[in-house]
Amino acid sequence: MLKNDAYPRFLDLQPGTYSDGHPLDTVHYLECKVILKPERFTSVKSFRDYGVLVQRAADAFKVGFSAEGVVNTKPKIREVVFLDTADFRLYRHQFILRRRIIYEDNFPVGDPEIVFKFRHPDMQKTAELDVRPNIAGSYRIKFKAEALPLKDQIGGHRLLFSHNVQFGLSQAPEEHHAAMANIARVFPCLQALATDDTEKVQLVNQTIVEEVLQDLGVLDFGKGVKAKANAALWRERGTHKPLAGEFSFQCKFQRNDELHTKAMERGKQFFTTLQQIGSDWVSLGTTKTGIVYQTQLHAPDQAQE
Repeated sequence: MLKNDAYPRFLDLQPGTYSDGHPLDTVHYLECKVILKPERFTSVKSFRDYGVLVQRAADAFKVGFSAEGVVNTKPKIREVVFLDTADFRLYRHQFILRRRIIYEDNFPVGDPEIVFKFRHPDMQKTAELDVRPNIAGSYRIKFKAEALPLKDQIGGHRLLFSHNVQFGLSQAPEEHHAAMANIARVFPCLQALATDDTEKVQLVNQTIVEEVLQDLGVLDFGKGVKAKANAALWRERGTHKPLAGEFSFQCKFQRNDELHTKAMERGKQFFTTLQQIGSDWVSLGTTKTGIVYQTQLHAPDQAQE
């Protein structure tokens, strides 16, 4: 959540259309993330401990922070798997394909969710990549600006843009979910990457992630700018090996002028200060998706979620 003049690209998106004449998607979400050391999370209390740091950083800049409604809530459990070709072709071209399942009382509920993303530091390029799926059912587009710490030092920030589409697995064609050719038919923007009709996507490094997600509260930066905050632990299902932690907060807006300058400045100060006072929690140079892939693969500035 940074000052408007720190984000000139928010205002500089050149108008355009996709091949069918649909106008380019625009950013409607602003999310800030800090990757944390997973070994710090050993119990539900660990999430609350980090919440204390969030409160301290908020108090320093008169940012409201309310945990009302989440004080006694239990963490949510979600299963996340990444799908890619054997040579990680999607990841190397800045695409992410994953499936997510929500659990309640240890049982999966609802329709498994497919999430497909394109991420890039250039907002225009990210907007121009049409992620809309070729399916008969419904889907949801989410275009985010993501603020992340610098890769090599505490206290700074960098920007990444994420163009996402989400839909239930039941909305996708039933046959050959794993065939790369079929994936490319569902996501036409991948057609250039589907070089072999027999090729399949597979579970990345045979890793099934169990995400433990704890809501922490709502941050209020003033001028109507509010953001839900949470902390999460990613661990490997079965072994419970800790993979990565994360703190994030996100606000949704319809127009750029809703991101009031003073509120954005408070957000910037909060984001920087939280890194500093919680520096022994921060894991620099790592990403959740990169840890699952066990490599960064040097996709240009691709900081994974």
